[in-house]
Amino acid sequence: MHESFDIIVIGSGLGGLVCATILAKEGLNVLVLEKNNQYGGNLQTFVRDRCIFDTGVHYIGGLEKGQNLYQYFHYLGIAEKLRLKRMDQDGFDRVTFDNDPIEYPYAQGGANFVEQLSRHFPDEREGIKRFYAKMKEVCQSFPLYRLNAEETYQLNEETLGLKVSDVINDCTSNPKLRAVLAGTNLLYAGIEDKTPFYVHALSINSYIESAWRCVNGGGQLAKLLIRELHKHGGKSLKYKEVVKFNIENGLLQSVSTADAKTYRAKTFIANIDPKRTLDLIGNYPIRKSYANHIRKAEHTISSFSLYIVLSPKRVPYLNKNYYHFRDEASVWNNVHYRPEDWPMGYMVSMNVKQDQDEWAEAMTVFTYMRYDEVKQWAHTHNTVAETGNRGSDYERFKQEKTEIMLNELEKKFPNLRKHIRATYVSTPLTYRDYIGSETGGMYGFVKDANHPLKNYLPTRTKIKNLLLTGQSVNMHGILGVTIGAVLTCAELIGKSHLLAKINRANKLESLTVKAYGNV
Repeated sequence: MHESFDIIVIGSGLGGLVCATILAKEGLNVLVLEKNNQYGGNLQTFVRDRCIFDTGVHYIGGLEKGQNLYQYFHYLGIAEKLRLKRMDQDGFDRVTFDNDPIEYPYAQGGANFVEQLSRHFPDEREGIKRFYAKMKEVCQSFPLYRLNAEETYQLNEETLGLKVSDVINDCTSNPKLRAVLAGTNLLYAGIEDKTPFYVHALSINSYIESAWRCVNGGGQLAKLLIRELHKHGGKSLKYKEVVKFNIENGLLQSVSTADAKTYRAKTFIANIDPKRTLDLIGNYPIRKSYANHIRKAEHTISSFSLYIVLSPKRVPYLNKNYYHFRDEASVWNNVHYRPEDWPMGYMVSMNVKQDQDEWAEAMTVFTYMRYDEVKQWAHTHNTVAETGNRGSDYERFKQEKTEIMLNELEKKFPNLRKHIRATYVSTPLTYRDYIGSETGGMYGFVKDANHPLKNYLPTRTKIKNLLLTGQSVNMHGILGVTIGAVLTCAELIGKSHLLAKINRANKLESLTVKAYGNV
């Protein structure tokens, strides 16, 4: 038996690290247990041919001073230490289509967003304004979006049941504009007849406020949070996969890891797939309806990612992302692709390095891929912590998909193959093994506007001292997971207390800047 802790956090994704750092700052004795060799969950990066690739964080929004994510990160002690590059302010995202030369821009700043898009749709300005205004309205009604503990939020069933496709259709009847306004739905695995509008608003609006790429990858977020955790006396251990919950008298007393170690704590926070948490609870009696609620929850679709190393000084660096589709219908049909039509759309993002010059050194392309396509290799596992070989058939599968993807890419980026030095691939199995999601789902559980509370999970579980955090509990994305982690911690130390500290830290910074200047 190892030493006892106040808090043990299982899993080191963003939600777990934010929880651990907040609670360590409160003077609690905190331990983070991570099964992999790298902290961070979706923040993890990897290096190939001296290029750093992100696995999940291609850009971040809301990090200008005074904006909400900045305020959270400032309190956590990491905002000023992040190395960021601001993206194209007049079009950080571009939605494009086959056989259409126009790049439809998403611009930074609400007025600029409306202005840049209205240039391509001059008769639709009022509809675009209404759409943006509705996004702002819904974001402002989301818990802790404005860091106000005393606010009464308006997340009623009517708001939760509002579909993004319905809002878009109410704002415009123009088919192309409808496709453009929905065109970044790869950020949340949008489903036309299901996805709530609040998911779209929270995913997109923070980028419109300000959009940034992480210089040398988003892994710096995890490293900075681990550093802050250690600074405040917290501990973290890698290669520690939790394989057993030891529950007595309605309380989780300790957890056991794959290396036969046991760790005891007063309170536990699970930052892992809730279905895995349920597996670890095992046969301990909990309410059947609660268990079924989790077991029946639908995971979002997974992804196929192609990581491309480019030949030096051959491809210009583009300070923007592309969301490209075959046609207008593909924007929503992409998630329901037929294998013979794959891929119907994709997202392209370029890596940014320190002292970025005019040339790109690498780019990442991702699109949807269902777990069923790789299910025949489901028995295999392959991570740095637990290496394995999936076999030659799997390698052939990846190569075939790579060629199909490159064919599609060359429609948008002619002759790209000539400038490629190497390619690497991840599939739903990669995501499953590294992140721990049952079927490699990208964004936690599917949110369904037709059944608003169907996949809702409260932070507290039916085990009194076990709480949840992460993208399946509240919202996915950097901002959504950060707010969710704050709500998890608020269950333990009080919402008013925690929000007062966050606001006080930002108020003090504002006063310091006014007094001494922003040095």
